[in-house]
Formats: sequence, C-alpha cells, structure tokens
Amino acid sequence: MDMARGWTGRTACVLQAALRESNESFASRLGISPRAVANWHEKPALTPRAEMQQLLDRALETASDAAQSRFATLLAAEHHITTEPVSHTGSSYALRVAIAVVLKGYEILIVQRRGEDGRGISWQFPAGVVKPGVSAETVAIQETLGETGVHCAVVRNLGSRLHPITHVYCDYLLCEYLGGDAQNLDVVENVSVTWTTSDRLTRFIPTDRIFPPILQAIEELINE
Repeated sequence: MDMARGWTGRTACVLQAALRESNESFASRLGISPRAVANWHEKPALTPRAEMQQLLDRALETASDAAQSRFATLLAAEHHITTEPVSHTGSSYALRVAIAVVLKGYEILIVQRRGEDGRGISWQFPAGVVKPGVSAETVAIQETLGETGVHCAVVRNLGSRLHPITHVYCDYLLCEYLGGDAQNLDVVENVSVTWTTSDRLTRFIPTDRIFPPILQAIEELINE
C-alpha cells in the first residue's frame, strides 16, 4: 500500500493520527526531527521532499493492518465532501474504502470515530478498507456488523468517487436493515453508534460533507 500520488503535510498528519503517536514518537519512527512533524501541522498543504515521501511510504507500508485501516477511514471521513463521482478503472488507486449507508425506515445508522486523544472526531457512516480479492459489498456488510452489531444487506451501489487530494477511492453502498441492536462493538475505533432520522442527519454530518447521491436516495425513500 502506498500514496500513489504523493504526500502532503495534512496526509502525513492523518498517518500520525492513525498510528496514534505524538509528534515526538512519530518523528522517531520516521527518523526526523519533531519540528518537521510540527511543520506539517502548521502547513498542511506543504509537499514534503522526495526522501521524506519515501519515509512516509515506508511508515504506511509497515504499519499494522488496523493502523492502515484507520488511515484510510480517517482520510475518507475528512473528505465526505462534494466531488464528481468517477468510475473505477483498475488498481491504480492505492486506497479503497466501502461505505455503508444503512437505512431502517427513515433512520440512518452512523458512528462516531475516535480521535488520537480519545475524543470523537466526527460522525460518519460505517466504513472499511477494501482489500484485494474482497468486494466492496462484502466489506460494507462485514464492517457494519463488526462495528455496530447491525445486520444489513446491500440494496444498490450509490456511486463512487476519488477524492482529488487524498486519492481515496470510496464506494457508497445503500443497505437495508435486517436485524440487530445498534451498539458500539469497536471501542478502539469508535466512541458511539446511533440511529438518526433522515431530517436530522445533517445535524451530525454537514450537508457539504455528504456524497450527494446519499441525500438523493434518502429523499426518494421519503417521497415513496
């Protein structure tokens, strides 16, 4: 796994958060000064030089599966913003995430991700990294069950997009609730799990951070 199109200060900081390390420990892992890490926080648009890019690539490649999953999910969570859907053309995308939009009547299942400091950083839909040989539909179902205890089935694919900055390829799957009580089964990754009504979803996740076809699908459901 690598960042096929390069690192920025911001994505380096996301990796730091995924590894749950302080500036000092992250700098030690990379073999650089803590000031360089602090500089990424201060200048998120900064593009690290080539040798630094290689160090970050190596840190991501050698991270645990759990840390790699956190990295991809954090990137996707930060960038649930409006971009044009795109078609997936092959294996050129380094990271791919399946996102489950689970509906139970007029309610939508959401989870609150845990930040590096133990606090929730954002509400979002259940999501997980799609690894080679596994379908996005399978990941959406398994991650939803593993994170929340909710059984669901995929109804249809709402579309996909590649964020122009992070290059995280996101598959959005509309799912129907089958059974189970929503609970936080992944206390390492999440702070909370809840159902919210369709008219309150944007109180948890701002409208401009939600993939437009999700809102369209919800509106269609309400108007049925």
